[in-house]
Amino acid sequence: MSELTQETGPAARVRVVIVGAGMAGVQTAVALREQGFPGSVTLIGAEPHQPYDRPPLSKAVLLGKAESSAFGVDFETLGVQLRLGLEATGVRPASRELDTAEGAVPYDVLVLATGAEPVRLPGAEGVPGVHLLRTLDDAERLRPVLARQHDIVVVGAGWIGAEFATAAREAGCSVTVVEAADRPLVGVLPAEVAAPMTAWYADSGASLRTHARVERVEPGAVVLDDGSRLPAGAVVVGIGARPATSWLAGSGIELGAHREVVADDHLRTSLPDVYAVGDCASFPSGRYGERLLVHHWDNALQGPRTVAANIVGETPAPYDPVPYFWSEQFGRFVQYAGHHGAADALLWRGDPAGPSWSVCWLREGRLVAVLAVGRPRDLAQGRRLIESGTRMDPVLLTDPSRPLKTAAV
Repeated sequence: MSELTQETGPAARVRVVIVGAGMAGVQTAVALREQGFPGSVTLIGAEPHQPYDRPPLSKAVLLGKAESSAFGVDFETLGVQLRLGLEATGVRPASRELDTAEGAVPYDVLVLATGAEPVRLPGAEGVPGVHLLRTLDDAERLRPVLARQHDIVVVGAGWIGAEFATAAREAGCSVTVVEAADRPLVGVLPAEVAAPMTAWYADSGASLRTHARVERVEPGAVVLDDGSRLPAGAVVVGIGARPATSWLAGSGIELGAHREVVADDHLRTSLPDVYAVGDCASFPSGRYGERLLVHHWDNALQGPRTVAANIVGETPAPYDPVPYFWSEQFGRFVQYAGHHGAADALLWRGDPAGPSWSVCWLREGRLVAVLAVGRPRDLAQGRRLIESGTRMDPVLLTDPSRPLKTAAV
């Protein structure tokens, strides 16, 4: 047991309950102890497994290169009580109780870190051979499928669809990716930026079919709305994720347009002493002048520090990170920092037909977002330039032979 939990006084009697044992929940527990919180900390997870990191699921775990991706956290030494395999079913703020499948859990401070859940393909539930890829159990079910080198149909050409297609090709499977839109990553990147990525599928030996809407899934086949049938020993659905908040119905916690928990710039919810962090929550960004809902690992890593600081009684700066994520697909390392929604200029660094290039978005001459393919230095320098709000020389910025930071005015 940690020495922190042996302290006395009012703070030592405060009970913090964290719902969700993914990155955001685990890091909140760790940050509380790092910042000196002496009270009780209970971490509740719906899955029975030791808390684990999700990014390796579509890579090392899926391909059998790792058995799991459990966090290297000693919860016992931290004095954090783990309650795993326990699903939260509701919140009763008047009595400060969390409802679970095993009864009520009292709290003084509640942290919502339930993440996001995959969007399911209508009509496909219960059909043999249809898979999602969100949990460790999902990855373990898919691992033997790849080992048998089935014909695989991936529904959705987003980040997760591309990462799974990459792993399936590496395993020797025949892969067809079907996308209802006219290009990959629709709604995520502008058409001109996503266009070069279309060729990556064919280069890897995967088939990409755009304008392809699934009519129905049958055992062993996917039928498209144009009548064509695609043989499918397995179907993997990757058509997006939504905040896992349906269990909060009737709690009085404000939800937003995407059913996410609406948090303020300190990640406080509409209820006193209830915080929300990670994929399940949106927050107002002063940097970008709009509310952001960020479904990426780095947000789940950074937000807990703000939550913990509030709980221990500090007054942290508003939570306003530069969003960041990465994806490994088709032999390429893709990184993105920032938010390009309000940009007024898009500039290229390098040839998008080549192995490495970047795209920079400016607003009123300042860098607001950067996408780097095989150019990690551009990403690292760009992220710092976004944070500092530095004005950029667009002519120097488009010269890929110059370090990005030298384009700062």
